[in-house]
Amino acid sequence: MELLYAPTSPYVRKVMACAIELGIADRIVRLPSAAHPLKRDERIAIFNPLAKVPAAKLADGTLLFDSRVICEYLDDLGNGSLFPRGPQRWQVLTEQALGDGLLDAALLTRYENTCRSDEHRSADWIDGQMTKIAAALDQMENTVAEFGARISIGSLTIACALGYLDFRFASFDWRTTRTALAVWFETMSLRPSLRDTFPTDG
Repeated sequence: MELLYAPTSPYVRKVMACAIELGIADRIVRLPSAAHPLKRDERIAIFNPLAKVPAAKLADGTLLFDSRVICEYLDDLGNGSLFPRGPQRWQVLTEQALGDGLLDAALLTRYENTCRSDEHRSADWIDGQMTKIAAALDQMENTVAEFGARISIGSLTIACALGYLDFRFASFDWRTTRTALAVWFETMSLRPSLRDTFPTDG
């Protein structure tokens, strides 16, 4: 499988974390890309018309995007249990949605700060996205005893979301009032799937 790859993308990180957990990371060929909200990377557009990563191409030419689809494909390929069956499936998918939602808000905040000039930047927009992030963190704190007890697409997505906050919002102190979540994240981050995929600018 070929994967359009960007080392700073939390969604790409989620895909690679799943692949490592499943023991199939060596079956992925990582192709360089430069996803940007304003500057379209045509290398990505060949795989995904939205020009967003992650995007993948299978050996038979099948195209897959986005991270949710690719992760579920990998779980099926690796005969894994990151996407359980039965009632627990819906809980795990909801946890994934919570982590992805935090990431969406964080990325929109970053784009507002880095892609807009000072005169066009909206403080209200940033405040609105940060409110979503805080609410998602509070929900994670309240439910960490549930998702923290298993390795699933939900817990991996939440860990990648928290890692992105540390990477791009280092001054944002989310830990002080969410101590249970902080303890869980510290332990979770020791797993090879997360330790070896921490985002980097270089």
